[in-house]
Amino acid sequence: MKALSKLILLLLVLFAIAAGTAWSGIYNVAADAPHWPVTEQFLKMFRERSIASHADGIAVPDLDDAALIRSAAGNYDTMCASCHLKPGKTDSELHRGLYPAPPEFAQRGIGDPAQAFWAIKHGIKMSGMPAWGRSMEDKYVWGLVAFARKLPQLTPEQYHDEVAASGGHHHGGGEDDHDHHEEHAGSGEHAEDHDHADGHGHADDHGHAEDAPAHDHE
Repeated sequence: MKALSKLILLLLVLFAIAAGTAWSGIYNVAADAPHWPVTEQFLKMFRERSIASHADGIAVPDLDDAALIRSAAGNYDTMCASCHLKPGKTDSELHRGLYPAPPEFAQRGIGDPAQAFWAIKHGIKMSGMPAWGRSMEDKYVWGLVAFARKLPQLTPEQYHDEVAASGGHHHGGGEDDHDHHEEHAGSGEHAEDHDHADGHGHADDHGHAEDAPAHDHE
């Protein structure tokens, strides 16, 4: 009985310390201040085990279907490339600003297809990963999985050809009014010059820091 009482007391003390630390605001939640290594490893394990558990039992369709892969290219270019990048693109404002950094599918692929489907459909809390399943039916989510799976095999030119042949950003409704792919169709270039509020122009696909002073999205 004494051992149980001591255990309860210890848990209460640990809870009080955790609550006090959280209330004090001492922990820095800024995205440009990385977690302590032990915290980062714990959260990575927690995230990976959660995804694996929830994705268990998902039936994977034929991901080598050429029509499925091509149909998803425009969706990937519009909805994913800014964060997860694409062949020939090694950096972006969004990729550089997010923490944890989004995986680069053109470099590492997607890993387990069922887990990738689950993560794309449901998103991941506190990571910047949206739940695309709120605006896309499963068949379009599987299309993204199939296309991302093929990315490491594509050159920048092949990627551009796949996007151009895809029909652009479409997934049966729920798309935003602005369509990145349609805006650039026929231009032969996916980079878009735009101005920040400070008046300094630059291109989305510049892949390097702006000439203007750095100021701190994929």
